[in-house]
Amino acid sequence: MRYIALYKPYGVLSSFTHEVQSASDAGKRTLGEFALPKNVYAAGRLDFDSEGLLLLSDDGAFIHHVTDPRYKQPKTYLAQVEGTPTEEALARLRRGLRIQDYTTAPCHARTLHDGEIPLLPARSKPITPHGPTAWIELILSEGKKRQVRHMTATVGLPTLRLLRVAIGTITLAGLEVGRWRNLTPDELQRLRS
Repeated sequence: MRYIALYKPYGVLSSFTHEVQSASDAGKRTLGEFALPKNVYAAGRLDFDSEGLLLLSDDGAFIHHVTDPRYKQPKTYLAQVEGTPTEEALARLRRGLRIQDYTTAPCHARTLHDGEIPLLPARSKPITPHGPTAWIELILSEGKKRQVRHMTATVGLPTLRLLRVAIGTITLAGLEVGRWRNLTPDELQRLRS
């Protein structure tokens, strides 16, 4: 069995193939360009315009354990948002809030301070904020489609850049953008416990 951590770049789909449905879909990058082993699949996904940690495996039970909300695998995100996070906005995120057709589970949310803000490589599409920006950390136990972006927008803090830095105890530490590595037996044990 294979268990892999990949630092997915911005502008890459979380799949190996891509069905072009419109002119804007043509030429989108996929996981197929990263020389990953055959027959591995993403355990969950990161949106095209999000970046960071993506786990892959050929072990269906492992993928289920990572993605099923019953196991409450914490997923840690750093979001660069437009605006200044207030304690009220962070408290709303922490409690859970109504977005689209569901209410989010309670989560951890805090503002990052100087020294905690990540040094990230430039993106192919630069961020163009219209005002002040800040970084917040969110730790979720669920992961619905574009959930972090919907959550921050609901409290008036649109997400400009989104980076997943951890799933459980597995982090991006030591990985460069576009690179992957095999998970260690210790990492697998901690993730499964």
